[in-house]
Amino acid sequence: MAKYLRNLSFSSLKHPEFRMYIIARFIFIMVLTMQATLISWTVFEITKDPFSIGLIGLVEFVPALIMAFYSGYVIDRNDRKKLFHYSIVANLALTILFAYVTSDHAYAHIPQSNILISMYGIVFCTGIARAFSGPSSFALVSGLVPKEEIPNSITWHSGSWQIAAVGGPAIGGLLYAATGITFTFMLIILLLIVAISILFFISPKPAPQQIEKESMLKSILEGFRFVWKTKEILGVISLDLFAVFFGGATAMLPYFSDVILKTGAQGLGLLRSAPAMGAIVLMLLINFIPLKKNQGRIMIWCVAGFGFSIILFGLSDMFWISALALFVSGFLDGVSILIRSTILQLKTPEEMRGRVSSLNSIFIMSSNELGAFESGLMSKLIGVIPSVIIGGGMTLAIAGLTWFKLPAVKKIEY
Repeated sequence: MAKYLRNLSFSSLKHPEFRMYIIARFIFIMVLTMQATLISWTVFEITKDPFSIGLIGLVEFVPALIMAFYSGYVIDRNDRKKLFHYSIVANLALTILFAYVTSDHAYAHIPQSNILISMYGIVFCTGIARAFSGPSSFALVSGLVPKEEIPNSITWHSGSWQIAAVGGPAIGGLLYAATGITFTFMLIILLLIVAISILFFISPKPAPQQIEKESMLKSILEGFRFVWKTKEILGVISLDLFAVFFGGATAMLPYFSDVILKTGAQGLGLLRSAPAMGAIVLMLLINFIPLKKNQGRIMIWCVAGFGFSIILFGLSDMFWISALALFVSGFLDGVSILIRSTILQLKTPEEMRGRVSSLNSIFIMSSNELGAFESGLMSKLIGVIPSVIIGGGMTLAIAGLTWFKLPAVKKIEY
C-alpha cells in the first residue's frame, strides 16, 4: 500500500519546483477566498441587498473578460513563471487598498457609499490581475513535471485549490468574527508576501519557440479555432460553464447565512467551505479509485447530481442540511474540475497553452463571476430561494441536453 501511494499519489511532488509552485499557489488561492468572503460580507453589511453581492461578480468579470484575450497572447510569448509572479504582486497591492478602505480610519472619515464604490473599483482591478494569474498559473504546470506525470500533477493542482478554498473562507469568516476585518486583511497581506517569496525558488519558464510570428489578432483567433475544433475541450468547458452559471449558489451565501439560517459570519465561512470540503474528499478518493474509463459519462451524471444538490440547498432552512447539500455539490463539481483540467493539459499543444488557458478562464469566470451576477439579478426579480431552485433545475436540463446532443462529451476517455 505504501508503495502504491508513493508511486501513484505523490509522484509529481518529487519535483522540487512543482512542490514550490503548489505551496505558493495554495497560499495565493487561500487568501483570495479569504478576501472574497470579507468583501461579500462587507458589501452585504453596507447594503443589505443580495443584488449588491451579485454585482461584485459582474464588476470583476468585465475587465477579466476584456483582458483575457490579450493575456493569452502575452503568456504564450513570455516567461510564464514571471507573469504568475507579477500577478500575485498586483494582488498584493490591491489587497493593501482593500485593507485601507475597510479599516476603522476609513469608516470614520469616508461615507459608506464611497467605501462601497471604492470596493467595487478595487474588485474591477482584481479582474484585470486575474486575467493573467489563472492562465499563467495553469500554463506553468506542464513546465514543472514530465508529460507522463501531468495527470497526477493535475490531481494535486486541483486538490490543493480545493483545500485552499476550504481553509480560506473558514479562516476568513472566523477571523472576521473574532478579530475584525483589519487584522484579517493584515494576515492576508503577510501570506501574499510569503507566496511571492516562495516563487523565487522556481527558475524562469520561458514560452516555447513559436513556429511563426503572428499578429496578436491572428494568434488569438488561432486559439479560438483550436478550441472550437477540439470537441472534447469545447464540450467539457461548455458543460461546466452553464452548469455553474445557473447552479452556483455561492454568491447568495451571505443572504442565506444572515437571513434564512441566521448563522452570521461564522456560518458564512463554513457554508463557503462546504463545497470545497466535498471536492477534497473527491480528490482523496480519486487516488484510490481513479477514473480509468467513461470519464465523460461520469462527468454528465455528476453535473446532474450537482443540480439536485443545489435544489436541496435552496429548499432547506436548516444549517446542517444546507451545509450537506453544498458539500455534495462540491464533491460532484470536483469531478468536472478534474476531468476538464486533465483534458486541457493533455489535448493542448505547449505553444498554445496560454491562449487556451485564457479561453478556459473566460468560461470559468463566466460561470463564477457572471453567474454570481445572474444569481443577484434573478434574486432581485423573483426572490433568492426561487432563483436558486430554478438554477438547479436549469443545471439538470443542461446535463440532459449534453447527454443527448453532445455525444463527444459522453465518449471522453483518457
